[in-house]
Amino acid sequence: MNIYVSNLSFNVQDEDLKEFFAEYGEVTSAKVITDKFTGRSRGFGFVEMSDDAAAQKAIQELDGATVEGRAIKVSEAKPREARPSNGGGGGAPRRNFGGGGGGNRW
Repeated sequence: MNIYVSNLSFNVQDEDLKEFFAEYGEVTSAKVITDKFTGRSRGFGFVEMSDDAAAQKAIQELDGATVEGRAIKVSEAKPREARPSNGGGGGAPRRNFGGGGGGNRW
């Protein structure tokens, strides 16, 4: 089962996350998500546990627990939703610079 953990202290590392869950059962992976530019923690991560019953128990007991002075949130991870494509973006808004009245009309 894949578990989502949020509101983590920025000091928490992958190994720390693994240790939090290890007392409930086998942790197959634990990853704190980091900013790709700074390498700093983004304050959330994912834990995978091989035993669903152990994972459920960990979720129940760790949700709301205080870790490094912060109440963490723990829940079953949901599949990532596809982001809607809105056809690009950016750039200046389109403006109509067309003429005004007057001039010759034929």
